[in-house]
Amino acid sequence: MARDRVRVAVVGAGRWARRAHIPGWQRDPRAEVVALVDTDRDALAGAGRDFGVDRLTTDYRDLLDDPTIDVVDVATANTAHFEISEAALVAGKHVLCEKPVHRDYRETRRLSALAKANGLKTKLGFTFRYAPAVQYAKRLIDEGFVGEPYLFNGFEQNSQWIDPRTPMRQVDPDADPGVLAVSSIEGYGAPIIDIMHWWAGGELTSVVGTMRNFVPERVVASTGRSQRLNIDDGDMWICEFGPGLLASIQSSYVAVGNLPGIEARVYGSEGAVIVRLVAEHGSCQTIRTATKDAVEFVEREIPREFFPEGGTSREDWDSLFYANLCADFVSELLDGTPANQGDFGQGALVQETINAFEAAHRTRAWVDFPLGGAA
Repeated sequence: MARDRVRVAVVGAGRWARRAHIPGWQRDPRAEVVALVDTDRDALAGAGRDFGVDRLTTDYRDLLDDPTIDVVDVATANTAHFEISEAALVAGKHVLCEKPVHRDYRETRRLSALAKANGLKTKLGFTFRYAPAVQYAKRLIDEGFVGEPYLFNGFEQNSQWIDPRTPMRQVDPDADPGVLAVSSIEGYGAPIIDIMHWWAGGELTSVVGTMRNFVPERVVASTGRSQRLNIDDGDMWICEFGPGLLASIQSSYVAVGNLPGIEARVYGSEGAVIVRLVAEHGSCQTIRTATKDAVEFVEREIPREFFPEGGTSREDWDSLFYANLCADFVSELLDGTPANQGDFGQGALVQETINAFEAAHRTRAWVDFPLGGAA
């Protein structure tokens, strides 16, 4: 990029765009949100007013030919992610997109290839990868703190939908109620799957596991009515990595606990690291470590360098983590190097893992990885 400032158009002016995306960009002095898009005119006008953005449109296509826009940030409903991301990449824009880009990992991989062929960078909304505690843990792992990794445990607990009267967005109200549909593991399990792959240090070779529907009747946000929703609101998986790591993943809409509800643990030949991203006791994150010679886990202070300017563990997790995500993308775009963590290629890997999990549940058997041609 020739400029020293990244100009961003955010597509979507809903709750998550307002809580994370727009303030995340505006927190970095090297970035500027120059346009907002939403089909809801009231939401669009409100976001423009609240964040001081004057250029507002209901059609993202109006912005694609503008050479001064560097990044299109896709913060819409899942059904629009792929279309907008593809159009932006074809138009020569870098893209940040919320997950998933597409439910078929092959389509996400295709967009990853398109971006690379056009010299563009992409990033997925893997918010928890950018938590300071997770970033610090990754450095410890790379420096050999755990030695040879033996075990990884990943947990995503979310108690928002224990109450069936809580409106649910992550569903298709017209889905066949006789078929258990993927929801929790894709919508909320994806970030811990991302961390698993990032920390594992090996290639995934096979998976097995199961999905469950614990709360059959729920209110659907789009209709306001209660109906039978046959979705995975709880699931567990075992993953085999070469040459020897074993991993487990648990994701749920009905596990009691505070948000954001992510915990990642890695145990190795020399030590262990536990990162807990749960808002409790006034902090949104903790990291604890132990070694084979000092087996009692102790909390570690997270170095200042892993925080955005002014950031602390006592602020809201979405503000802190997404500020890091946006700052990381700005750095990748301005520094001129190939660095591009958490990109669409990583998103395709995570989605392929989810597709493998679903196949394992459907067949009630171990599924080899990678999938090959299967979706």
